[in-house]
Amino acid sequence: MFAMIFLCSTLYNPESFMSFQILNTETIRQAVLEKKPYPYMIIENVIRPESLAKVVESFPSLSKRGSFPLNAVSCSGHFDLLMNELQRPELRKMIGERFEMDLEDKPPMITVRGYTTERDGHIHVDSEDKLITFLLYLSPGWTSPDGKIRILYNRRDLAPFAAELSPEAGHCLIFKVTRDCWHGHTVFEGERKSIQLNYVASTKARKRHLKRHTFSALLKRLFGRNEARSPY
Repeated sequence: MFAMIFLCSTLYNPESFMSFQILNTETIRQAVLEKKPYPYMIIENVIRPESLAKVVESFPSLSKRGSFPLNAVSCSGHFDLLMNELQRPELRKMIGERFEMDLEDKPPMITVRGYTTERDGHIHVDSEDKLITFLLYLSPGWTSPDGKIRILYNRRDLAPFAAELSPEAGHCLIFKVTRDCWHGHTVFEGERKSIQLNYVASTKARKRHLKRHTFSALLKRLFGRNEARSPY
């Protein structure tokens, strides 16, 4: 079991980004921020090339579909390092500045997915207590035309779309959660590894989400139960 780790420092120092071993934070700083149909950015190399293979190799073994909180999976090696970096206040500060949002006291929340089925990918918007969604994919050598996340214009249609991103290892989508942040993907059944980082409105909201994910993970372990339809 792995407990979520939060670093104590909240001071922003640009030089501190040099200490990121896994994330290539400069790609976030330089990414184009699209404004329509809602604010988002796509990054294809958010993990440093020299670390990418080791992160993929140390991705936890997940035998069920659905989202798992960090306290329900085993984290080690470079994947463990990545989890710590995703929760650093320097990263939150940078993302907040890019999206012109004050995320100073907004706690991070991380869930992990290893598989999708026909029940995943439906068009949706994220819950309003999620302020930013950061999707990081870790499926190397992706060749399927399906399972690619799409930035959409409405709740009904997967096409046309504003942008599309495959879950290839190192690909990343970051977007501001709004009332019209419609997104989804075509059905893909099989291994599709991803990490979802959210900055949420409050500690109370984070506890509520993690409680639900933890309970769902427990049911999967005990009964092999798959949770209800899930977006990613």
